[in-house]
Amino acid sequence: MHRYDFKAHRLFVRAGLAPGVRVELDRGQVNYLVNVLRMKDGDDLIVFNGRDGEWRASLATEGRRVQGLLVGAMVRSQPAASDLHYIFAPLKQARLDYMVEKAVEMGVARLRPVITQHGQVGRINRERMEANAIEAAEQCGILAIPAIDELASLADLVEGWTLAEGDRRIVFCDEDHEAGDPHDVLARLAPSPVALLVGPEGGFSEDERAGLLARPFVTPISLGPRILRADTAAVAALALVQAALGDWKNAVSAPSDAGRPSSGPESMAEIAG
Repeated sequence: MHRYDFKAHRLFVRAGLAPGVRVELDRGQVNYLVNVLRMKDGDDLIVFNGRDGEWRASLATEGRRVQGLLVGAMVRSQPAASDLHYIFAPLKQARLDYMVEKAVEMGVARLRPVITQHGQVGRINRERMEANAIEAAEQCGILAIPAIDELASLADLVEGWTLAEGDRRIVFCDEDHEAGDPHDVLARLAPSPVALLVGPEGGFSEDERAGLLARPFVTPISLGPRILRADTAAVAALALVQAALGDWKNAVSAPSDAGRPSSGPESMAEIAG
């Protein structure tokens, strides 16, 4: 398994990538590479687009004008796509930023925000969520950016689940579920696609909880004896699911963080703020 090069600067681009391709940069990317990173003509970096793997590229300038990036050799091929969905009630902005970042790091392929009865936030900024997802991918050597759904009603999502999702199972983090080993519960499930559901800071209503538990495609799990904040529950639950059902089970090796920058700007999204 190719070990991530944390010493190299990484940049997400939307263009297709192949040897010899010239990639145009937007104004923010030019500012980040030239004015923040102080890159000059011919300097190397790594680029990815979430589809074509990871590539070496070099900055191409003419005089004082940036012409774009010239793509060189492939560094890593695109891995098999993850199929883990994460269903969540929107949080206040700082905690939502954190949750999106951690969901990307944990291998979520699709972010699915839902309105719940006790939710405290009734809208989302998908552009900001995508920017946070890209930043997390740039910093952590991840090659895929999760899809981000429009905000939907939890009740509507559950009502049409089987028709829309087939045999995909919802793992429901139920704070009132009887204590037990959640890893054992997950390990006993038959193989199938999975969506993880974590509720709002105010918890699920009794009607929502009863409705979920009545569905045959829902498996409740406990996250232990303590009440967790929603963003903390996200990390804990995603770790459980990946360990029991996901890509942690058959991991060959973990990426080394040797040489990873400990300070300073790590991504364009971080500079953009």
